[in-house]
Amino acid sequence: MDYTKYKEWLKNNLDEERYEHSLGVAECAKELAEKFGQDKEKAYLCGLVHDCAKCFSNEELKSSICNCTDLCDGELINPKTYHAPAGAILAKNELNICDDSILSAIRWHTLGKIEMSDFEKIIFIADKIEKRTRPIEHRAPIEKALEKGLDNALLSCYGSTIKSLVDRNLKICFQTIEIYNHLLNTLKK
Repeated sequence: MDYTKYKEWLKNNLDEERYEHSLGVAECAKELAEKFGQDKEKAYLCGLVHDCAKCFSNEELKSSICNCTDLCDGELINPKTYHAPAGAILAKNELNICDDSILSAIRWHTLGKIEMSDFEKIIFIADKIEKRTRPIEHRAPIEKALEKGLDNALLSCYGSTIKSLVDRNLKICFQTIEIYNHLLNTLKK
């Protein structure tokens, strides 16, 4: 698959650090897809474009998602999450990506959801552990949990996120806590 047009678009619409992060997520997603039996080329493309809306203004992002029917209660409490649903829209309309699994993985790569597919889990995790921009101290616990499977790695991601939000006195979306609790229950079975 030729990724040139996507990379060119990203270079023109992301800052340098976000572009580097996108390359890292693409590489990591491809590795994880191979390890967990998913389509590695599709994972690379999804990882590459997952943050395609990240560098647009909060106003532009919020405007683009105002008609989304799958926004969760409280999802709009933090502008850092706007880029995920906006990115799925942009990937479809601007980058002509029509694969529903890619669009869904882009849509849910920030907050996640209960019962994510393995492909969605891979993109979510790759976003947290790519090696180009994520520090080792952030990656290490998730990578260790990944040795026990995707759900264990997800639980580690959510645990870290919740701790970070509490430490910074930021609001926590109810869905984040719901997913964390669901993962705990699933892994205890």
